[in-house]
Amino acid sequence: MTDFAGEEREQGGLPGRDPGPDAGESLSGDELAALQLSRLRATLHRVYERVPFYRQAFGKAGVHPDDCRSLADLSLFPFTTKADLRDQYPFGMFAVPRSDVRRIHASSGTTGRPTVVGYTDGDLSTWADVVARSIRAAGGRPGQIVHIAYGYGLFTGGLGAHYGAERLGCTVVPASGGMTDRQVRLIQDFRPEVIMVTPSYMLTLLDEMERQGIDPRSTSLRTGIFGAEPWTEGMRREIEDRLGIDAVDIYGLSEVMGPGVAQECASTKDGLHIWEDHFYPEVVDPITGAVLPDGEPGELVFTSLTKEAMPVVRYRTRDLTRLLPGTARPAFRRMEKITGRSDDMIILRGVNLYPTQIEEILLRVPALAPHFQLRLTREGRMDALTVRVEARREADPTQREAAAAAVVRAVKEGVGVSVRVEVVDPETLERSVGKIKRIRDLREEAPRRP
Repeated sequence: MTDFAGEEREQGGLPGRDPGPDAGESLSGDELAALQLSRLRATLHRVYERVPFYRQAFGKAGVHPDDCRSLADLSLFPFTTKADLRDQYPFGMFAVPRSDVRRIHASSGTTGRPTVVGYTDGDLSTWADVVARSIRAAGGRPGQIVHIAYGYGLFTGGLGAHYGAERLGCTVVPASGGMTDRQVRLIQDFRPEVIMVTPSYMLTLLDEMERQGIDPRSTSLRTGIFGAEPWTEGMRREIEDRLGIDAVDIYGLSEVMGPGVAQECASTKDGLHIWEDHFYPEVVDPITGAVLPDGEPGELVFTSLTKEAMPVVRYRTRDLTRLLPGTARPAFRRMEKITGRSDDMIILRGVNLYPTQIEEILLRVPALAPHFQLRLTREGRMDALTVRVEARREADPTQREAAAAAVVRAVKEGVGVSVRVEVVDPETLERSVGKIKRIRDLREEAPRRP
């Protein structure tokens, strides 16, 4: 764990008093590497001794924890996948007795069994530390009010953000998701400086403010910490221009910890610094699994270094990014904003396409709003993609038609594939109150021709 909590106690936890960066942020490169190796070796031994799945997986791969003599040796060990976690449902991945687990979170399980994760008292304290570190890097400070509109419950977002904000010394408004009109009223009445929410739901809140006749730039909000889904630079500009805030990215996933694995700094907005004293990152080739050098794009893989209840070794996130040197937090490497997920990739007539590529194009067209959905259908033996996107309120029919044509052209020129574009009326598409699902795959609903 970091020394954040102890440092705060020494200062008396005074509201509004900034404890400054914690001890982990001041490590030198050599100190960090030594700490990582020590914690990595301990984690490998822990899972080998306590988790039958890992003992079997290591044996099958012909490796033992003692084979890890350097950080590079981690590549000798097998990957962990979401399917592995589902196969061990519910508690097969735990490295402590169930009675030592203080909290359980789980994924939605919409595509099968949920992935279940557990936390000891120590894990919950570490999680609060890294989220507090993240909020501070984003610009939040003790004594500020933080409006949390991530969902509470089995999803890690709400409670993860909640305890991190309290650890920093902030006042928390646990709004959760939904009841959008009430969320706007709470923002108006309580005057929070910070909001933590998915970027797609932030757009929904902005639309509701404007519907109520409220200028979003007149609110008290100054910092937005957005995560739980990929979002683009165009989305950042849209939110910052409409709301007048610093919009920064937070990254996490329940299988590794939850929110607070990495954080973008408000001072640079140039990617997310990974808290490498707790989470060791690799980027691998999505096809071969080979470790790629820093700077090369690929799939992000994490090994937890301090997790007690459910450590993970080389967990394949399916998120696509690359590793870069640290800037605002030089002790830690950065990950570029997530460009997409390998399991969200659409292969359309042999061309790889991600929803974020479409989003970037749509946000460059003034007549279009940032609300869209991608519909995959099958016409005969060929797949087809239709982009359904809302028009802005002020766009007339001629502007809508021109906007649709502009998107068709831009996708063809920029991505190399033909799509249809349907510009629909404002507030036509379903609004997000949590993680947004951009792709609707209707291909299985269409009859196949012989």
